[in-house]
Amino acid sequence: MQNLIDNFFSYTITGLTIGAVYALIALGYTLVYGVLRLINFAHSEVFMYGTFAALWVVMILGGHPGAGVGQVIFWVAMMFVAAMAMSGLIAVLLERVAYRPLRKRNAPPLIALISAIGASFVLAEIMGLRSRIVGWVGLDDTLRDYVRNSRNNAGLPTIIQPQPIFTIGGYHVTNVDIFVIVGAIVIMVILDQFVKRSRLGRGIRAVAMDPEAAALMGVNRDRVIQVTFLVGGVMAGAAAVFYMLKIGITRYDAGFILGVKAFTAAVLGGIGNLRGALLGGFVLGLAENYGSAVVGSQWKDVVAFVLLVLILLFRPTGLLGESLGKARA
Repeated sequence: MQNLIDNFFSYTITGLTIGAVYALIALGYTLVYGVLRLINFAHSEVFMYGTFAALWVVMILGGHPGAGVGQVIFWVAMMFVAAMAMSGLIAVLLERVAYRPLRKRNAPPLIALISAIGASFVLAEIMGLRSRIVGWVGLDDTLRDYVRNSRNNAGLPTIIQPQPIFTIGGYHVTNVDIFVIVGAIVIMVILDQFVKRSRLGRGIRAVAMDPEAAALMGVNRDRVIQVTFLVGGVMAGAAAVFYMLKIGITRYDAGFILGVKAFTAAVLGGIGNLRGALLGGFVLGLAENYGSAVVGSQWKDVVAFVLLVLILLFRPTGLLGESLGKARA
């Protein structure tokens, strides 16, 4: 406990930073669940592909430490473009290949859940075996830098050098901390306004509330579902960029634990609630950081999962508990 008291602001800022990543990933779980009542467990791999896209585009552009401000801004912008495009594409393909055929056959929810788990493992293993895959098509020499050591950690060059902006309680809050936290909030506000005010957003809410009535009113359910997966994937891509800028390391199974924690954040805030996902992500980031300060960093993951169990036991609807379909217009 004394460790937490002595380093309270350090644990708070770092908890908010990783919580922002949880929140953006959690938005994908929330959107899909709100529309399909499906827990898309493969969403963690959608995030993982975004981290590799962000890494690879920096490698292609020759990113390195110590560059000028203009170059850094360009590299980060390209990271967002590449990661969002990659994650959005994977999410749409996932919906098209793994879920839509089951929906057309009116498969029970359990079958869709099994398909989600299977798709998660397939996507992870494809990334983990990428060196062999490109070897089969004769591109291993051309793509060596991108596929070597395919089951090991891959690191991003430190293109943004952390610089202290201000100090609070002895902790130096860096430019990366501020960028991640503020960026996540800005993206969340944009998404919230998109769902509330745009035509597609109203379609998402209509299908979430009553798919049959929405169809009678001329809403194309398949298109809405596809857009939902796309938006969730784009959010995961943004989370991937923030994660790489803050943590800087990814691997083929990087999405597994992060995905479970993001799901915990979605449940904590209220599964199906966009603002709840943001709140849940920040609360989870703080809770696991505070918990690790008290009981030890090796128990950090345990704290997150114990919190999930407690929420399911005592408040299964989450902190806010308002479904996407009932969101205020």
